[in-house]
Amino acid sequence: MRPRLLVGVAGTATEIGKTWTTAAMITALRARGLAVGARKPVQSYDPDDPGPLDAEVLARAAADTAASVCPAARTLPVPMAPPMAADALGLPRPLLADLVTETTWPHALDIGFVETVGGVASPVAHDGHSTDLLRHLGVDVTVLVADAGLGTIDAVRTAARFFDGAPTVLVLNRFDERLDMHRRNLDWLRTSDGFDPCTTPDEAADRLVAVAAARP
Repeated sequence: MRPRLLVGVAGTATEIGKTWTTAAMITALRARGLAVGARKPVQSYDPDDPGPLDAEVLARAAADTAASVCPAARTLPVPMAPPMAADALGLPRPLLADLVTETTWPHALDIGFVETVGGVASPVAHDGHSTDLLRHLGVDVTVLVADAGLGTIDAVRTAARFFDGAPTVLVLNRFDERLDMHRRNLDWLRTSDGFDPCTTPDEAADRLVAVAAARP
């Protein structure tokens, strides 16, 4: 089974807010009456960090279980890129084909989100990075999460090259209309680079609804 709209979520960097943004989009879409799910094929974490795991945050938003969002065997208690964490733990090397096979869905989802790790080129398996995983899964559209502050124009331009013109929704996380730098970055990305950034998860959710409605 596959959701009617399969959405990949990637970031311009680690700790850019992918999980928070995805959870907020899921909440907004479920409030619109849509059936929404999330998957994080592999995750690594710092066992000394008391905060919730990414899969737990996504599961709460989607009314699912963390084990369904990310299998226990792919939840790695070492704060490194997942293939490095697997090596450090002496576990079998995760491969893209394995992660694709393990990414399964319940019936009749309107929208399914697949969240990657780190930035667009961060290793997600021993034979590929985050964008490779989304390509192998055949996502219909990618949500690219970027920061709104200094350096975001370069980060967005660099990340966008990995999508080869494929449908992308850009979200400027932590956007603050009161900050001149944020407003200027938004305007530059619109006028000079041809992006149409969203500045809130609700706006991104509306964009995804429009994408889904336009599909045959």
